[in-house]
Amino acid sequence: MAALALGAIASVADGFSFSLLIPFLRMLFGAEHPFPASPTTVERVLAFVIGPALGGARGPAGLAIVLAAIAVALVVKNGCLYTGGYVGKRVEEGVVRDLRVTLFAHAQRLPLPFYHRSHSGDLAARVLSDADQARVAVTGSVQALRSAVLVLVYLAVLVALSWRLALAATLVVVLLTLGMRPLLAAVRRRWTAVTRRRGHLAAITVETATAARAVKAAAAERQELARFREAADGVRQGVLAAERVALLASPLTETIGAAAILGILIVAGGGQGLGLRPEVFMAFAAVALRMLTPMKALAQLPALAAEALSASDRVFTVLDRPPEDDHRTPRAEFPRDFTTIEFRDVWVAYEPEAWVLRGVRLSVARGEVVAVVGPSGAGKSTLLDLLPRFVEPSRGAVLIDGQPLSGFSRASIRRALGVVSQETILVHESVRANVAYGDRADASDADVAAAVRAANAEEFVRNLPEGDATVVGERGLRLSGGERQRLAIARALLRDPPILILDEATAHLDAEAEREVQEAIARVMAGRTVFVIAHRVATAARADRIVVLDGGRIVEEGTHEALLAAGGRYRRLVELQLGAAPESRAASGVAEGL
Repeated sequence: MAALALGAIASVADGFSFSLLIPFLRMLFGAEHPFPASPTTVERVLAFVIGPALGGARGPAGLAIVLAAIAVALVVKNGCLYTGGYVGKRVEEGVVRDLRVTLFAHAQRLPLPFYHRSHSGDLAARVLSDADQARVAVTGSVQALRSAVLVLVYLAVLVALSWRLALAATLVVVLLTLGMRPLLAAVRRRWTAVTRRRGHLAAITVETATAARAVKAAAAERQELARFREAADGVRQGVLAAERVALLASPLTETIGAAAILGILIVAGGGQGLGLRPEVFMAFAAVALRMLTPMKALAQLPALAAEALSASDRVFTVLDRPPEDDHRTPRAEFPRDFTTIEFRDVWVAYEPEAWVLRGVRLSVARGEVVAVVGPSGAGKSTLLDLLPRFVEPSRGAVLIDGQPLSGFSRASIRRALGVVSQETILVHESVRANVAYGDRADASDADVAAAVRAANAEEFVRNLPEGDATVVGERGLRLSGGERQRLAIARALLRDPPILILDEATAHLDAEAEREVQEAIARVMAGRTVFVIAHRVATAARADRIVVLDGGRIVEEGTHEALLAAGGRYRRLVELQLGAAPESRAASGVAEGL
């Protein structure tokens, strides 16, 4: 509001300074009095404002007073413009910051399928560049209001000088505004296409950076450069197409407006046909031509706003998505002392009728270790994603001691879960920050050290250049795979969760790293309910119970030995992995030899 108020004061001061041309010209050309016997409305206002200062001054003294009044008006105008501009910038930056924070916070609350369908680079573009474009909407609002006030002030002056000429000038403004609408619609369509192309370019940038190892290994630098160049050229062409139309707004407005106003003045016969005195006519002409500047600004702003609106559409596409939880609805805390987890006739589909899980029935007692095996696409990850409520059942329910899991808050559920997966994601922070992460960020040094020690990570952490203060790099790339996994285990241990989800955490490790990680996992599993997505027979064989998924259904269930003896799907999976009939190895050999 302060910026708008200052802009309004600047506009009035600007109109006032131009109105002072009338007494200035009268006195410059030798008039006895700055105001005539039959003054216009503008001259009456001027006489009221500067009359006391003029007093009886005439000649050079009176001219100096009028010039001083013009100077004061200009100082007020420019002082208000500067102060209002700075205040406006503060508002702009505050809006952009708040929008970015709101967008980021909302994205954190969106369900996991949103991230499966979205590209991280495109989301980054929305948070950074698209949110930044919102400043144009704020700037445009302030500028539009200031320009509108200027036009109104100038029109008021013109009406006070000659309402007939002012009416003609107003008609010019209206016709110009209506005539610009098709042009502005075309600009907005083009900027919408540009923002999509910018998102695609950001997506390629992030994708190539995160896959740098794979790109170099495949010698695909030239291919990625060609893909990036094509996307960058698409952005360039889109911007040029938009600007080619947008840049027409200003010259068209100024040229047509100036021609129309000059035509009006010419038709008016130099003001003689309307009974205007020369100084009043000159003031009218000066103000009318001056009015072209805010008119041009008003004509430009919609073209500039088109870019902001297209970017805002992308931002609000994310903000309009419903979050995971309605935080206005209180939910119960997850009971850490539960006794049973039950999957009761659970069906899950990511797309209509494209079932990933089909009627899954499974009951798991507290403290039980359950291995989930099956071919790729069987639904193993989806089954376990139901526990942290990353996905929701399309039919059926997951129950905790008979209570639907949906009745508990996601935050409390996830506090009760520890997840260690094949791909451990570490943030670009210190070792300590990666262990004491999330709801345990305030853990004591002693607790962090104990978790690191229990995860078989104490020695390698001690040998790092700065110990647990060493920054691990983006996604932990400064560490080996085994070291990253042990930090993930330390993170899980620090949280002390009653339920643990393991996604074959040793699948991609060498023998030595696997041994160290397995020892740490054994400590993590003690006394907890554990779900293991098992890709190796050795891992499945250690479980209390094995669940075999195929086509989204549980097709077998039992111990390692019982399922081998049954000769069903599990036995075939074992044979495929071992390359020989299981009778050629003892069951214990399977467990220990892989």
